[in-house]
Amino acid sequence: MQALGVDQQVTSFTLSDFGRTMQPASGGGTDHAWGSHHWVLGGAVRGGDMYGTYPDLALGGPSDAEKEGRWIPTLAVEQYGATLARWFGVTPAQMPAVFPNLGKFATTDAGFMSA
Repeated sequence: MQALGVDQQVTSFTLSDFGRTMQPASGGGTDHAWGSHHWVLGGAVRGGDMYGTYPDLALGGPSDAEKEGRWIPTLAVEQYGATLARWFGVTPAQMPAVFPNLGKFATTDAGFMSA
């Protein structure tokens, strides 16, 4: 992208609000859980940092919602998506239509995009 001069205009990302529990289920597999880690790559990304708070991975610990290794995310999919959407050009006035639940969070921009 740098050789083409478009590295500031190209961003790649992963998105999933799906995860797995850390404690095995009765059948030996794992149950559904909440969000996972995401990757954001590109010239406009403020890289080298982790956004959100890494959970305490102790079963039954303070980050475990149901004592089964179902970690509570600290950065919602809406916050992650709104940060990217702002970079894509979605205005603050348009955000509630794009992300109806965004108003439930104190921070609407996670800060990982530089422009």
